[in-house]
Amino acid sequence: MAPRILIVDDDPAQRRILEEMSKRFGFEPVTVEGGEAGLAFLTGSRGQGIDLIVLDLVMPGMDGLEFLERLTAVRSERPVIVQTAQGSIETAIKAMRAGADDFVVKPINPERLKASMQNLLKVNALTEEVKRLSQKVGRALNFDDLIASSPAMAHVIRVGKRGAQSTIPVLIEGESGVGKEMIARAIQGESDRRGKPFVAVNCGALPENLVESILFGHEKGSFTGATARHIGKFQEAHTGTLFLDEVAELPLDIQVKLLRALQEGEVDPVGARRPVKVNFRLISATNRNMIEMVKAGQFREDLYYRLNVFPIMVPPLRERPQDVARLVEHFIVRFAAEEGRKIRSIDAEALAMLEAYGWPGNVRQLENAVFRAIVLCDSDRLTVDDFPQIAALVEGYEARIPPAPPPAPKPALPSGHAAVIGGGAGVLPPALGAVSDGIALGIPAVTDGGHIRRLEEVEADMIRLALHRYRGQMSEVARKLGIGRSTLYRKMRDLGLEAKM
Repeated sequence: MAPRILIVDDDPAQRRILEEMSKRFGFEPVTVEGGEAGLAFLTGSRGQGIDLIVLDLVMPGMDGLEFLERLTAVRSERPVIVQTAQGSIETAIKAMRAGADDFVVKPINPERLKASMQNLLKVNALTEEVKRLSQKVGRALNFDDLIASSPAMAHVIRVGKRGAQSTIPVLIEGESGVGKEMIARAIQGESDRRGKPFVAVNCGALPENLVESILFGHEKGSFTGATARHIGKFQEAHTGTLFLDEVAELPLDIQVKLLRALQEGEVDPVGARRPVKVNFRLISATNRNMIEMVKAGQFREDLYYRLNVFPIMVPPLRERPQDVARLVEHFIVRFAAEEGRKIRSIDAEALAMLEAYGWPGNVRQLENAVFRAIVLCDSDRLTVDDFPQIAALVEGYEARIPPAPPPAPKPALPSGHAAVIGGGAGVLPPALGAVSDGIALGIPAVTDGGHIRRLEEVEADMIRLALHRYRGQMSEVARKLGIGRSTLYRKMRDLGLEAKM
């Protein structure tokens, strides 16, 4: 969505010039005649969407300086550029002291105005991003900070705000990557437990033999390796909020202890002589169909109804395409700042393509796609060419990709050895096998010296391949590899791998 620019000037000719310049720069201009009209516009409902103000200093009635003084009460950190005539630099300095952010001298140089507009908008966006990140670190995130303007998310926010006003257990349901933890943090931020501990636990990533200890704690010497006392996640969340992500992955024996913690408000650390009282607010999340799991005996029915007191269903990104533009804008600002790139926007064609895509990986996949595009981009604006993987999946779009350099020659292998798992016997295909999405499909089974590779090295390559192919969707990766999620996380930890989310 193009930034909206408010032009405040009493001269109709100058307003038309500034309006045409703003359109040519890719902005959406709104013009008003004079300071009184400008303040009236900003205090109305349409004024909430203004991103930047271009203000003339010399106007009849309310001049620019008075406008700036009265603007403080109605604006929310909107940057202001003032126009001043040649030789009136002293007036411009007064305007800067009154709250203006930059000035341009008449007759206005288009390139100078464009640079000023772009720089102020970028600084303002970065300031908002820093504020958002600071709130997240300080656990003060609330629903107003969420990038969610679609009707589907409006319902989620409305329900979430109601749930935040009590200590009722909340179950957040939705596909992987939709932002369930952000909803949980917003509930915490709007509750009377704001500022208290927010402890997030990914139940699917807990090692099977340590689940009980991590969640409920243990006493020193209670088992081999317990060299010190550990208080556990429930006690860490005392007086605050405990967020159990992927709660459906908990083993059945741990579900019993979780039910007791909810019913009695106390936990039994491993090796402890007596239970420990805890005061926590529980928020759970899952991407599984828990009713079917209850029917199949994979999840306790009594615990399910304890968790599912106040359900919130977060819709997938494909059902709220109205949020894509703002999310993309947010990710551009964030990653451009992190990577030190001067990328400010995305062109209309690329944005239309992103809005047309189904996003099976939801917001997380969109985030990764924009990050990759930021790295690929050679200009100050993202285009379709910067999203080759998405363009290949959306009908009517095609990314122009520069030809890859020829592969380096590979050493010959000793006869009688299979070169690649998934490749032809005795032959090493180019780039270690067939290539898809920039990653080799074949996995080497022997070293350059003709020796068999270690099994754990081949296993690590197989997991990397699956993570890339299924875009970090851990449930799908585990299913395709034929192992459980907990086993997958354990192997990744043992092999020193990280999920590509």
